[in-house]
Amino acid sequence: MDPRPAKFQVQGLNLWYGQTQALKSVSLSMEANTITALIGPSGCGKSTFLRVLDRMNDLIDGVRTEGTVLYDGVDIFGAVDVIELRKKIGMVFQKPNPFPMSIYDNVAYGPRVHGVKDRKTLDATVERSLVNAALFDEVKDRLHKPALGLSGGQQQRLCIARVLAVEPDVLLMDEPTSALDPISTAKIENLLAELKRSYTIVIVTHNMQQAGRVSDMTGFFLHGELVEHAPTKELFFNPRDERTENYISGRFG
Repeated sequence: MDPRPAKFQVQGLNLWYGQTQALKSVSLSMEANTITALIGPSGCGKSTFLRVLDRMNDLIDGVRTEGTVLYDGVDIFGAVDVIELRKKIGMVFQKPNPFPMSIYDNVAYGPRVHGVKDRKTLDATVERSLVNAALFDEVKDRLHKPALGLSGGQQQRLCIARVLAVEPDVLLMDEPTSALDPISTAKIENLLAELKRSYTIVIVTHNMQQAGRVSDMTGFFLHGELVEHAPTKELFFNPRDERTENYISGRFG
């Protein structure tokens, strides 16, 4: 079977916050329509790497990067429209962050910003996004009620729907279930398996069991280095690097 095309190709990526080097010569390729989990102890560079992919680190003073990040063959550090890049590469954060407005207006927000005004189009987009985020049946009778009235798990799925509404190509998720209970976590993990059909997903997680359940590929970061990147089952059951084995077996981290 032919491999899927590479969605991201990262080569020799270095990143500094001021004088502190946070990423060291990171190179990896991520295929389309796969889930890549990034694991490693706190402060090892996982979230920094994730934020490179949609250039969110640009918003931090004193950040400097070297190396190449190709997205569909185009260098994201070249002459690209960053707003368009962030539309195509959506981010879901650790803590659900719905806007203080209705459920409907949360999902319609992105399309409106991008110039969609037609009510029928917005209605269809809101419904489709909520269906795709496995939330529509739970909220269809209260779309115009405040989003902040939803449970934490529902709020996080609403944030996923809000990202889906602008029709991205990639979903970046920074510990999207760490603030959620086990039932909400299971719902989002099941949702990821569905979303993979249409999106390329990169997820940072502290939960190694979660990485094992949801991902096709796993990258293990340590002290800013990508120590190992391999098919998830291979990395967990037959790691090539002793540091990976030590982390997975709980000897540190």
